[in-house]
Amino acid sequence: QRRVHGTHGQIKKYKGNKMRTKTLALAVALAAVGAASVSAQTVYSVNAVGYVNKTIPAGKFALLANPLNLPVNSVAAVLPDVPNNTKIFKFSPTTGFTPYTKRATGWAPSVDGVLLPPGEGFFIKNAGTTDMTVTFVGEVLTGSQAISFPAGYSLLGSKIPQASKVETDLGLPAQNGDKVFTFDGASYAPFTRRVGTAPTWPAGEPTIGVGDGFYYSAKAAGTWTRNFTIPQQI
Repeated sequence: QRRVHGTHGQIKKYKGNKMRTKTLALAVALAAVGAASVSAQTVYSVNAVGYVNKTIPAGKFALLANPLNLPVNSVAAVLPDVPNNTKIFKFSPTTGFTPYTKRATGWAPSVDGVLLPPGEGFFIKNAGTTDMTVTFVGEVLTGSQAISFPAGYSLLGSKIPQASKVETDLGLPAQNGDKVFTFDGASYAPFTRRVGTAPTWPAGEPTIGVGDGFYYSAKAAGTWTRNFTIPQQI
């Protein structure tokens, strides 16, 4: 059994030996945290467990995607400590956005049964007057991981906590005419996939950060599949 925790982007084994992280590139701790925070997030598991911090400026929106897996990826479990008045927006290709607001008495409307699983993007708004940090905690998914997406628009994110190029490295099966829209908190950056032209992504291939979501406009429904294993050699 291993004791692993996020510590400035590293993953450590129980006896203190470092795992190889060449392909992992986990950035499981995206932001520097104090020792007390690291201790608070320590988890025992046979899998790689960590945390990811995302900072949202005061009064701003962010497009996020849960990069780590929990036994149940409910809103209450994924976002247990966000401040009151924080808003999230879940997207459905058929019904559009559904807003939820954190209140002192809980979420309104109720988030019972509402999930934020790895691979699905969602918007979140920091309604406060100071920056807010969202901390995702959970296991790194391994093996074959698939995300089904419809024709048209959807909100996606990488199921594996890696920051890299969306097609070349993360394996998004983009087709001719498909579009990716990244969001910086104020505006969208559009990227269109072209076949038979150079470069394939005329605006440059988009890079998706750990814990970031993105809009995906697909010409046809498909499945985004990745196979991932954590190096065991020490």
